[in-house]
Formats: sequence, structure tokens, C-alpha cells
Amino acid sequence: MRAVSHVLALGAVALVLFVTLAPAHAETIRVAEVTPLPVPADLMALRARPAIGPTVVPLAPGQQPLTPALLANYVARQKALREVNVLGNEVGGELTSDVLMGYIARGSIGGNSAVSAIASFTSPAAKPEPALNPSALAAYVESGYQPLAKRLEHANAERDCLAQAIYHEARGESEVGQLAVANVIVNRARSGKFPSTLCGVIYQNADKGYHRCQFTFACDGRTDAPGERRAWARSAALAQDVYAEFALGEAVGAVPGSALYYHTTNVRPSWANTYSAVAQIGSHIFYSPN
Repeated sequence: MRAVSHVLALGAVALVLFVTLAPAHAETIRVAEVTPLPVPADLMALRARPAIGPTVVPLAPGQQPLTPALLANYVARQKALREVNVLGNEVGGELTSDVLMGYIARGSIGGNSAVSAIASFTSPAAKPEPALNPSALAAYVESGYQPLAKRLEHANAERDCLAQAIYHEARGESEVGQLAVANVIVNRARSGKFPSTLCGVIYQNADKGYHRCQFTFACDGRTDAPGERRAWARSAALAQDVYAEFALGEAVGAVPGSALYYHTTNVRPSWANTYSAVAQIGSHIFYSPN
């Protein structure tokens, strides 16, 4: 019995080993025996060609060559146009060259037509000239161009002239009274009846001697250097604000824009009777021409 048991055990072990090893052996043999088929020559040539289709970009309008085919298409289109009844009456109405050209001018030349296609090849549209060109620069220079440094120098001089006028003419006045005097100077510069700059208005005729200028301090022979620092600081600050309004074309607003003259209440000049008084602020009376 023991011998039979040993024989059965050995047989079972042999059966398990056979079942386990047989599929692996069969798989190895199966993979080893599979080989790829040869690729046909025409398929290889096709695969070697460059990609086509989506990578082909059509030419933009105006870049197509002017070929006989395009000209033939144009001729065909013209024949088709001549067969259209553009007169709007019975078929067979007379189609003259004037009618045909009018039809083309109404809808074809500006659209996507053979006429515009041919024109784009033979006469490309002219490129617009840039806004900044030599002609524009020359016109700008002739119209009064000044370098930045020159413009800054002019602005500083205008503010200083205005500050001098406010200081010497109205340093004892309230802020509104000083603003009114500055307002008259601005009105004169804008009126067209006086010089167009603030310095020109303030020092008009100052070179002609005493009592010949518009503002007494400008031709009285005395120094214009301010002696009161606080009053000068007020005048300079106000002059800066008023000059900014003058340069920007804004209204000063202390007196009407028509006010071009003023005098103190201590005097009564002869010209006061020929103008209309529009305001009295502090010790000054302001006038507009009639």
C-alpha cells in the first residue's frame, strides 16, 4: 500500500508540473513564430509623401497669379452680366455700355467680383500716407513750433509779468480784487485789440515814456523788484493759477470777459464816461466798451 501511495503521489506531482509548464511553452513558441508581413512599395511611397489637406493655406486676395484661367473666368462673367436684364423691363431690352457700366458701378466694383479681382492684380490699392510725415512736420514747424525749453521759458515769463502786475496794481486788495485785476489783463490778451500775451499787455508802450504805458508801474521809472515778501508770495501764487486758466482757455470769472479797463476810486479819468461800468471790487472800478 505504501508503494502504491508513493507512486500515486509522484504521478500527481508530474501531472501538476505538466499542466503548469505546458502553456508557457506553448505561448513562447506562438510568439516566436509570429513575423510581420512585408509593406507594399506603393504604401511605403504614400507614407513618405508630405502631409496635405489642412496644411495647405489658400492665397490671400491679390496674391493669386494672373493666369489665363482667371482671365477666361472674367470674360465668362462679363458675358453673364450682359445677359442680365438690368433695365427692369421686358426681356430683350437694350443693354448699352452705359447701362452695363452703371450696373457694375452700383454693385460689382466694390464687391467680390471679377472686375475687382482683376483690378487688384493690375493696380494695387495705394497705401495711406502715415499721419506723421515730412509734410505734416513742416506745417507744424511753420505754424509756430517751439522746443520744450523755449515754451517753459515763455510760460515762466508770462507768470512773472502777471505777478508783477498783481503786486504793483492791487497788492493791498483782497484776493477777489487782485483776481479782478488779473482778469482784465487776461481779457485784453484774448480780445484781439491788445497784444496776445500777458507780458505784451502789461508792458504795452512801456518804452514810450512816463504816462504812455497801460499800467503805471511799467513806465514810472522805478524798480519793479517787490519789497514785501508776503504780498509778493500771494501775487505769485495767484498769477500761477490765473496763467493756467489763460493757457487752457478757461474763464477767470472775477469780472465779465468784456471788461478791459479799470481805475481806482481815487481818480476819475476822462475815458470813464465813454465806457460802461460793470463792477466795483475794493478800490477799483471795472469798465467794458460800449
